[in-house]
Formats: sequence, C-alpha cells, structure tokens
Amino acid sequence: MGSSIREGARRLIVCADDFGMSPGVNAAVLRAHREGIVTEASLMVVGAAAAEAVATALRTPTLGVGLHLVLAQGTPVLPPHAIPGLVDGAGMFADEPVRTGFRYYFARELREPLEREIAAQLERFLDTGLPLSHVDGHLTLHVHPVVLDILCSLKDRYGIRAMRLPLEPLRHTLSFDRRALGQRAFEGLVFGLLGRYARARMRRHGIRHPDRMYGMHQSGHISEAYLLHLIPRLGPGTTELYCHPAVADQEVRRWTPGYEREQELAALTSPRVRAAIEAAGIELIRYRDLWEAT
Repeated sequence: MGSSIREGARRLIVCADDFGMSPGVNAAVLRAHREGIVTEASLMVVGAAAAEAVATALRTPTLGVGLHLVLAQGTPVLPPHAIPGLVDGAGMFADEPVRTGFRYYFARELREPLEREIAAQLERFLDTGLPLSHVDGHLTLHVHPVVLDILCSLKDRYGIRAMRLPLEPLRHTLSFDRRALGQRAFEGLVFGLLGRYARARMRRHGIRHPDRMYGMHQSGHISEAYLLHLIPRLGPGTTELYCHPAVADQEVRRWTPGYEREQELAALTSPRVRAAIEAAGIELIRYRDLWEAT
C-alpha cells in the first residue's frame, strides 16, 4: 500500500464495516486484513466489543481505521437526557432508518442533540489514540443532509479528512445478479441523489473521497463470484468496496440476521480474488492514502 498516484491507475480501498460490534466481527476483520484484501475498517465506538477492536487496531498499524458513525440501530455515547428526542425509553436509537432520516431532516429541535452525539462519537474515537482515517455512517446516514452538514462543520476540530461517498454504479451489480431489481433501483436513485449532494459538500470543505463505491447493492451478500465479476470492471481512479465479514456470534445474529457474513469473509480471503486484483494491476490502499498523497 502506498500513496503515489499514477495517471490512469486503479486503486481499491476495501473497508470492513461494524468493527467493534462483536468479537466475531473483530476476528474476521483482522483475518481479512492479514490473510486477505481488507485495508480499512470502520469502528463502531459504541459497539459491544469496541475496546477489543481498538486494542487489535493499535497492534495492527497497517490497518486503516475510521469512524462508523451510529445514529440508528444502536446505542449512543451520550446519556438520553443529553440528547432529547434521539433515543427511546431504553436509550436506543430507532431501528427504522428511513423514518429516522425524515425525523432528522424535519425536526429542527433534533439538530443540537445530533451535533452533540456526533461530536461525542468523534471524541471517543480520538480518545482511542488511533489516527482517524475517514468517517462513514451505519446505514450510510453520514450523507444525510443534516448529518453531513454537522460533520463538515466539525471537520477542522476533529481532523476529518476523508469520507465514504455512496455513488455506486448499479449496472455492474445487475449484470451479476438481477434479483431485487426494484429495491436496488430505489437504493440507486436515493443514494445517487444523496451522493451527488455529498460530493459537492465534501469538495467545498476539502474532504477527500473515493470516486465510486461498491457493496451497497450486494450488502451482506458479497461472494467470491461477485468479486471476480467486479474486479475486471473497476475503472481508473479510486474505488471503495465496503463489506461485512464476521464469524457469526450472538451480536452478529442479533443485528444482521440475514447477512451472509462468513461467506463475505471467505470471499475477502480467497486466493483467487487476490490473484485477480494483482492480474488487473489494481493497487490496494487505505483511506489515508487519499489525503497523504496531496
């Protein structure tokens, strides 16, 4: 992994999400980095195994680590009284991301609590001693217009230099698997609009981002066959592939019961996938290579 950029080069960030969710996720991320193609991980600072993930990352400096911001389907850093309106009686964020997104947009009284919680998660990340490689969001909520504006306003305070950009070319996924066409088309429309808005905001604030992303339309179901189909089709510039490897445990089954996480781990550690990347001349990089090269 390096930071030099050759004209026309193809570069790939492979980012494992939910780092810190559980011991099973942590073990899979470490294995997929050491034995496979994962270069980056997104840390849930509120995850049940976040402390173990941090200790693992501190011992593994070749793994880039960013913040996986949690504002739905999880627990906050701050107590409920400090973030009124954001959590339920059990102190949990809402599970339903679309309804939550509408609330965050239209309920102006939630903007101050949102900023406090976002800042608190960034503070907790910095307290780990890990360099902040990038920021992304659980359920991609980091590109919600309100959340993104808050992150942009906090970028200098917390050293946010790069973010995930959810602009995924749908055609490559559909050429591999046309199931759930309606759902994927809807995702493509919504996140295409959000991604273009986010790209303009990030550029205005000097925040780096990959040129495109894959994994959303195949979320939880990345296989060796999918990666072997995708790799030769990657265009020039920087692509991010995000993924969800895990060794199934109680937390994994609780939060993502339909995900084929062990299949993803097998795909990410496949020698055939590694060979395909090398044959295509694709350079594996981390997020920090985006901003260290400028």
